[in-house]
Amino acid sequence: MADPKGFMKYDRELPEKRPVEVRKTDWQELYVPMSEERTVTQAARCMDCGVPFCHSGCPLGNIIPEFNDAVYEEDWREAYDILSSTNNFPEFTGRICPAPCETACVLGINAPPVAIEHIEKSIAEEAFKRGYARPNPPGSRTGKTVAVIGSGPAGLATAAQLNKAGHTVTVYERNSRIGGLLRYGIPDFKLEKWIIDRRIDLMEAEGIKFRTNANVGENVDAKQLVRDHDAVVLAGGSTVPRDIPSPGREAQGVYYAMQFLEQNNKRVAGDDLSDTYEIHAKDLDVIVIGGGDTGADCVGTSNRHGARSVTQIEIMPMPPNERSADSWPNWPMMLRTSTSHEEGCEREWAVLTEEFVQDAAGKLKGVRTVNIRWGRDHTGRNTFVKIPGTERELPCQLLLIAAGFMHPQHEGLLQKLGVGLDGRKNVAANPEHNYQTSVPKVYAAGDMRRGQSLVVWAIAEGRECARAVDAFLRGGESVLESRDEGRLELDFA
Repeated sequence: MADPKGFMKYDRELPEKRPVEVRKTDWQELYVPMSEERTVTQAARCMDCGVPFCHSGCPLGNIIPEFNDAVYEEDWREAYDILSSTNNFPEFTGRICPAPCETACVLGINAPPVAIEHIEKSIAEEAFKRGYARPNPPGSRTGKTVAVIGSGPAGLATAAQLNKAGHTVTVYERNSRIGGLLRYGIPDFKLEKWIIDRRIDLMEAEGIKFRTNANVGENVDAKQLVRDHDAVVLAGGSTVPRDIPSPGREAQGVYYAMQFLEQNNKRVAGDDLSDTYEIHAKDLDVIVIGGGDTGADCVGTSNRHGARSVTQIEIMPMPPNERSADSWPNWPMMLRTSTSHEEGCEREWAVLTEEFVQDAAGKLKGVRTVNIRWGRDHTGRNTFVKIPGTERELPCQLLLIAAGFMHPQHEGLLQKLGVGLDGRKNVAANPEHNYQTSVPKVYAAGDMRRGQSLVVWAIAEGRECARAVDAFLRGGESVLESRDEGRLELDFA
């Protein structure tokens, strides 16, 4: 702990955001780079707690007080060595993680928490700038081969770790570019795609092979893939969206959020969309159903398209503005306003969608809603009642459903492999059983196994699954690092 009074001397400070009217005209990152000196000052706020709850709050078990201290000492190599020992992709999580580590920060009990996410991003960028983040291929190969299906954060983390252990890894991606959710689900203003490309180039230099346009179960034989490899890891994500089957759902102009976001990311990347029906928000009244991060991404994207109006509605009641006193160190239920909301958006809570209204040609022209009141029924279960007199019709020509995801796609890969499913229709592969599925030498990790979750959880699962696969291939103990099994497990579901 280089400055024992740092948390009393300095206030929390984050990078400045580019002006709203400027950033809405492009797809570049939101933040203005912060000076190294100011970042070092932020690292000085870390109290080096006797029990570092931030370490426990992070699904990866990042060793946060130690890398904060290294940053304070301006030893960026040491900081990167510490951070990269637990996190394969700090340049991703430093930009898009909701930072459960910060909600678990001890300083956050009665003061703004340490700016851990910003420090993490700064360490990663300094490492690339100074040449610390460079290819590090294994010294020897085991002769074992592994196929990783899916190139999202779970698949990439699995591949990186297994390659580090000396196995020969090939990643299969059904889309035309590598990155999965990182590439197609997150707008460029939150994660510019050159950042992904930079990491993929490094992984290729380390010996990992990538195959795009490879839809295993369709144009790649799933069972043959299992026969051809010593192990297979399923990391295809949770991709079946939750629908809102209200009357008029078939209207032209009603889409899932991922249809909208994926197409826009391809458009920004310069991909050929000539054979695709364009989904664009320019001059339209846009309604986003769903109050989470994906919904906020739809808001930010619609504003950059030039939407006439953007409204985000949520069926649940409005959360409190501040975290409750008893929520620390767990993830608090509280109102969060994203950078996309700051750019222009009406937000409404406890609103039920009753009908999608269409014109004579079948095009969406409005949405009928009613306000609701939440309570509990005689069994104690949460339920709601409609509030009489609150019915209305909102003008809308583009409706985006951002209500989350239910489970992975079963058709194709999973059905052809015949893997077992759990009660939520995810791939059954319990960590207590080493992430193994019901099919021999086939494993699963990430959202395909645990259900819709955070990028940081996907990376953590990929690392732990890789450790289990490595142990299987070696017929004994894995050579890969494990998360600290003694750390406190908190509720961040």
